[in-house]
Amino acid sequence: MNPWHDVRLLNATANALMALAMCALLSAGIWWLAQRPAFALQTVRVEAISPQQPLMHITAPLLRSAASGPIRGTFFTVDLEAVRESFETVPWVRRAQVRRIWPNTLLVGIEEHRPLAIWGDGRLVNREGELFVANPEEAEADQTLVAFSGPPGSEADMTRRWRELNEQLAPLNLTIESLTLSPRHAWTARFDNGLTLVLGREQDVSIASRIERWVSVYPLAQARLSRDAVSVDLRYPNGFAVRAPGALDQTPRKPAAMRAVTAPKGATPRATNATLRPSTARRTP
Repeated sequence: MNPWHDVRLLNATANALMALAMCALLSAGIWWLAQRPAFALQTVRVEAISPQQPLMHITAPLLRSAASGPIRGTFFTVDLEAVRESFETVPWVRRAQVRRIWPNTLLVGIEEHRPLAIWGDGRLVNREGELFVANPEEAEADQTLVAFSGPPGSEADMTRRWRELNEQLAPLNLTIESLTLSPRHAWTARFDNGLTLVLGREQDVSIASRIERWVSVYPLAQARLSRDAVSVDLRYPNGFAVRAPGALDQTPRKPAAMRAVTAPKGATPRATNATLRPSTARRTP
C-alpha cells in the first residue's frame, strides 16, 4: 500500500513534526528569556559552610579575584562547576559549594583549611591530613604549628599519629613540638619541654601499648631523678630507657641508657620497682 494514501500514518507524522516544532520554539523562547538583563546575576554571597568554623583567613580581594573570571551569564546560564573550581584555587580554601538563590544571587559556601603542621618543604598540613599551600606566617599568627617530617605521602598517617599521641599523653600535659617518621617507618616525637620520645616502629608490642606503659610509670620514675629526662626510648618490649645525664649520682660521668622496670599489671607500684639501672633489655629497631 502506498504510504501517501495511509491517513493514519500521515496524521501521526504531522503530529510528530508539530510537536518537534513546538519544542524548538519553546526552547528558543526559554533561551531568549534566560538571556534577559532581568535575570543577570547581581550578588555573590560568600559564607562559611559550617557556622562552627568561621572564615579566618579568606580575604575579600582574594574572593573578588576568584569571582571575576568564571561568573559569566545569567542566573540560569552561569556554570556552577566552573565557579566552584575557581573558588577552590584560592589559598586557604579547602572546599567550595555553589548554588543559585532566586532571582539573581549566587551563594558560595567555603570550608577553610584548619592548619595543624608545617611540612618539610614549607607547605602546610591541615587537620584532615592534607597538604595545602598558604603563607605559614598567617597560620602561626593564630597557633603554634607542629613540625612534620616524613616520607612523601605520609602526611595523613602523621596526622593520625599526632592525634593518637595527644590523647594518650594528655595525663602528662605534654605538647608535641615535632613529629618525625623515618624512611623505615620509625617514629620520634619531641615536646615543648625539650623531651624526645623515641617510639620506634610497630612491633609485637604496639606503639600504643608502649606509650600506655610509659605514661603509667614515668611520673614515678621521674620523681627519682634529680633532673628532667632529655629522652625516653620506648623501643623495648619490657620497659623503657631514660636518658637524664647526671641524674643518678652527684659525680659527673658519661650518661648511660637506663631502664625502668615496671610493676606487674594491677599491682601497687613501689619505689623499688621504679629503680633505674643500666638497661639490658632487648631493644627493637
